[in-house]
Amino acid sequence: MTLTLLLSLFLTAFLAATVFPMQSEILLVAYLLETDIAPLWLLLFASVGNILGSCVNWVLGRGFEWFKHYKYFPVKEKSLARAQGLYQRYGVWTLLLSWMPFIGDPLTVIAGLMRTPFPLFLGIVTLAKTGRYIFVILVTLALI
Repeated sequence: MTLTLLLSLFLTAFLAATVFPMQSEILLVAYLLETDIAPLWLLLFASVGNILGSCVNWVLGRGFEWFKHYKYFPVKEKSLARAQGLYQRYGVWTLLLSWMPFIGDPLTVIAGLMRTPFPLFLGIVTLAKTGRYIFVILVTLALI
């Protein structure tokens, strides 16, 4: 039972880091409040799932530009150029915002598009995503 719950948290966190509109924090808090699973296990499964989802975005970003000339490409070339310019201006440190809803996932795609070295990407995203879950866990535990 515990493993099933942890895997559901992992999957939710993974999908939340991709284009699917999901919020893994809700499930994390519910498990903190309603189960006896150690917070460290919840942190581990949520973080790894969310980080791996961002890695998928990075890989997609690496191949994204190859398709920009296709008729049905989802982003206009002007918008893509603007996003690349912003990323070049503010750099890889924008990945510290990768935990944020709506802007975090596109940032991880742009990081792949801009050829951010994977070890650097992974380090910053791990810090941001794990930090967010630590914050959620600490606040939740402080309130109960």
